[in-house]
Amino acid sequence: MRRAIFPGSFDPITLGHVDIINRALPLFDEIIIAIGINADKKYMFSLKERIKFIKENYANEPKIKVETYTGLTIDVCEKLNVDFILRGLRNPADFEFEKAIAQTNRKLSNIETVFLLTSATTAFISSSIVRDILRNGGNIKGFVPNSVLKK
Repeated sequence: MRRAIFPGSFDPITLGHVDIINRALPLFDEIIIAIGINADKKYMFSLKERIKFIKENYANEPKIKVETYTGLTIDVCEKLNVDFILRGLRNPADFEFEKAIAQTNRKLSNIETVFLLTSATTAFISSSIVRDILRNGGNIKGFVPNSVLKK
């Protein structure tokens, strides 16, 4: 069984995340969307809300699971018996950052990282941009799935 973990804070999940997940579905038997918890980080949405957004968006997709974790991603991969980390790349800066993490993970474990390029239509979207739009009273339609818009 080919299982992948897609780690992130998903504060909130965006159409960029959804693009990567949807295009990865044919590649894996199961994708675990793993919400990392960092006690030092201030989140706009509660953990409960972030889980709800993801579960609602993928309610009809049995290949998607949602987990939460703290600590190293490779440790949760080992715990959940996952061999692949799924990551999306929007631009060259993402590549350089993600490459260093993937190489470090490979040095520490046997976990392989699979990169997918974001679609041109979603490459500009990030959770931080969505949060900034929200903070300033803007409309996030077209940036996030409907499950987030219901909030």
